Amino acid sequence: MTQDTGHLTVPQAIRTRRSIRHYLPDPVPDRHLPELLDLALEAPSSWNVQARFVVVVSDDEGRAALARATGGQPHPQEAPLTLVFVAGSQAWREDLSDIYEGALRNGAWNERFVSGFSRATLEFQQDLEERGLLREYAVKDAMIAATYAMLAATSMGLATSPMNGWDERQVKRVIGVEDRDDLHIAMLLPVGRPAEARTHPGRRPRSRQAFTGRYGHVGGSAR
Repeated sequence: MTQDTGHLTVPQAIRTRRSIRHYLPDPVPDRHLPELLDLALEAPSSWNVQARFVVVVSDDEGRAALARATGGQPHPQEAPLTLVFVAGSQAWREDLSDIYEGALRNGAWNERFVSGFSRATLEFQQDLEERGLLREYAVKDAMIAATYAMLAATSMGLATSPMNGWDERQVKRVIGVEDRDDLHIAMLLPVGRPAEARTHPGRRPRSRQAFTGRYGHVGGSAR
């Protein structure tokens, strides 16, 4: 695949991304949003159930309501759009045949694999349910998708700010799922052109944060 010279590479996006709190009113170019969503949904998910969803909030009323839901923080209202990442803890109960059929069509899986995989998926999810972990696993999947979106946006020259401070009931009301106990808000991600420049605050050295074999043990390549 040819590298699009208009986009940053993955390492460049990782190293240049900053969390931006103030945005210009310029809209996100129409050509970018579909690609941004597609790249976010390329993220892996547990058992490929894809129990994560994205709601694009770009109207004035919705953005203002998201700002209120975050305690008055400016970025959801200033950014031309905010991506709301939603985790579905009961999606595994739905018909997943389109997922299996797609994998068969693409030659990724065969009939035997699909048969065993579908049974194992149900068993795994039922075990999570018994241990009260369905929401946790679904939120993890949604967070991975949000990270993909954040880096994809950076590669396109757009700014983002991953937000984890908000009133879930209010956010759910904004996107019309206030009556859905099976849906959970994982992250808010404002997206737009930055109205400020932020300097990298630095990171602790690898030797303090990355270990070999056991937590706290520094050795091998993790120095």
